[in-house]
Amino acid sequence: MFACLLQICFYLLSTVAVAAFLVIAVLLYKTKPYPNIQRHKDEDTFLDPHTIKTIAFPSLDDSPTLELSVIVPAYNEEKRLPAMLDECLAFLEKKSAGNPNFTYEVIVVSDGSQDGTVAVALGYSKKHGAEKVRVLELIENRGKGGAVRLGVLSARGRNLLFADADGATKFPDYDKLEEALKTLASEWREDGIAIGSRAHLENDAIATRSFFRTILMHGFHLLVWLFAVRSIRDTQCGFKLFTRSTARKLFTSLHVERWAFDVELLYLAERLKVPMSEVAVRWTEIDGSKLTPFWSWLQMGTDLFMIWLRYLIGAWRIASIQKKEN
Repeated sequence: MFACLLQICFYLLSTVAVAAFLVIAVLLYKTKPYPNIQRHKDEDTFLDPHTIKTIAFPSLDDSPTLELSVIVPAYNEEKRLPAMLDECLAFLEKKSAGNPNFTYEVIVVSDGSQDGTVAVALGYSKKHGAEKVRVLELIENRGKGGAVRLGVLSARGRNLLFADADGATKFPDYDKLEEALKTLASEWREDGIAIGSRAHLENDAIATRSFFRTILMHGFHLLVWLFAVRSIRDTQCGFKLFTRSTARKLFTSLHVERWAFDVELLYLAERLKVPMSEVAVRWTEIDGSKLTPFWSWLQMGTDLFMIWLRYLIGAWRIASIQKKEN
């Protein structure tokens, strides 16, 4: 009887080992080690509403010409975008008026929106000028990570902030991130990330969320810690500030274009030993989220495991390391 059980266990383990080998073989064969960043021709330019001419976006490889670029990914955000841009631009205008050396741009990236998002954003570009507000209209939906990446690759700033279109984070908290980043990097050629965080609000969130959502939240945090990022408590807050040097390294290596892209960015930052600082920010939940708790978090959990596995077996590699070696 005992021998029979041992034989069954042997067959099961052999089956699991063969299945794991086949999965790894398929991943290595099917997966490209470096991201294939595709961009349609129409996505290389933006419209100047005053001259009604299209102008080519600059490249992240160019030297910076502004202090700050704000990247706002937006998918069907015609209702929530105005409040966010009003607060953002009012703050940036006030900061610029008090410090002539502070120059900025806001790049709204419409991620294949089907509503009036582009028209709303172009209205702000017309009001403030295309030097300050630009609209990058993506032909098709790529996902939040893909939208942020193309916005970053089109930016002129020494530092780059990506901020969610819902305006959940109070934009004046940018000053906190700016101060934190200065302690990590004295200028744009150095590496550093200041990460907006809601970790200090976790107890309040537990008090107002259902038991099911709380379990999902803790489960997701555990998966992030197990498979990807261990030094940052809140990986998902849409308020992160990068030096231009760091943005070049991370966004050219980013593979994930959907919701879990934040985790891969910070995973890459840990692998590259980029200095990071987590900064408490004010945050309010805004109605209209595109996330559905169970299915979105299930997808993100799967993405976390696949991020870990693909880098572990070498199916994915870090482009900035490859460039350095060459």
